[in-house]
Amino acid sequence: MKVRSIETRHCDAGWRNYHFVKLTTEDGVVGWSEYDEHQGAVGVTTVIEQLAERVVGSRVRDVERIYQRLLVRARQSMSGVMAMGIGAIENAVLDAWARSLGVPCCDLLGGRVRDRVPVYWSHCGTWRISLPQYYGNAISDIDGVIALGAEVRERGFKALKTNIFDYSSGALRGWAPGFGRPYEPGQNVERRTIRELRRHLEALREGAGEDVDILLDLNFNAKIEGYCRIVRALADLDLFWIEIDTPSAEGLATVRRCSPHPISSCETLITPAAFLPFLRNQAVDVAIIDAVWNGVWQSMKIAALANAHEVNVAPHNYYGHLATMMNAHMSAAVPNLRIMETDIDRLPWDDEIFTVEPEFEDGCLIVPDTPGWGTEPDEDGLAAHPPR
Repeated sequence: MKVRSIETRHCDAGWRNYHFVKLTTEDGVVGWSEYDEHQGAVGVTTVIEQLAERVVGSRVRDVERIYQRLLVRARQSMSGVMAMGIGAIENAVLDAWARSLGVPCCDLLGGRVRDRVPVYWSHCGTWRISLPQYYGNAISDIDGVIALGAEVRERGFKALKTNIFDYSSGALRGWAPGFGRPYEPGQNVERRTIRELRRHLEALREGAGEDVDILLDLNFNAKIEGYCRIVRALADLDLFWIEIDTPSAEGLATVRRCSPHPISSCETLITPAAFLPFLRNQAVDVAIIDAVWNGVWQSMKIAALANAHEVNVAPHNYYGHLATMMNAHMSAAVPNLRIMETDIDRLPWDDEIFTVEPEFEDGCLIVPDTPGWGTEPDEDGLAAHPPR
């Protein structure tokens, strides 16, 4: 079964767009993948369109051969949008191959080691505080944060992840200088930031109770000195992990040595080689893998590399339902899984865009048995919500 065409599809996702690859074989089998052009990834669509001709005529079961053919085209710039475009094509190839065989994608990854994937409620509070016009249930004060913690527990989720917020001005605001909010190029962490962060975490704990794990995402919002200040200041809190983004494996190893909490990182890395410095320097307790960017086939290699260093992995996943299913299949097949990220607060029209929504039960995502990823974009739904 050979590839006949590769196209892209796009639709409105509120504050961003959703993006998809549609791969059609000569026998009419269609494989899908989801990719992203948010947060500096603009141009992935162009990469996919430029590389598509190198895939047409290939057998869908030759996943590694297809990857190698695309790699040699991109080798001199094998990072960023080039690698993301290859990952998007790779994921659509996997879906088409699995559908042609009538099996779920995890069967092509070695088979499942688990049928239920533990998940955490990501951006818990973040979307309701920063983007209520899209997600509803607006939160504007500390009482709303406490109520959200209680909602997580009542809906059966066992873990949540949150970001940094500032209550001191009277208006609840996110604190993200790494992304220019506020503009502070030094990314310095002051006493007020730590005080407000503690207040936010304590409110979530009050609402969620003692049996819900709390994860904290610091992103790129400090330098090594600032991260060390934060982890020391939060030493008495019970946190599942503190997530940190930094280009310095050595610097992150310094943070890990002074942290009483497990450290997770690596969600922005692409290709297995990029993970090596963080593993060799023992900089992480959990390595986060973006399978949308890397491609699920290559992500399995990254997970194996982490496993050889006695490190568990966690998918980076804050996209649409198709990406969630892609990550679910990887999580089902990876032995050294810690937990999977997913957004529970969704856009009102998400159920119009995807044919099947993820199923959650008792804090876990149920891995589907249906062919391929288990869901796909509904093209009529996409047309009803044109991209911004």
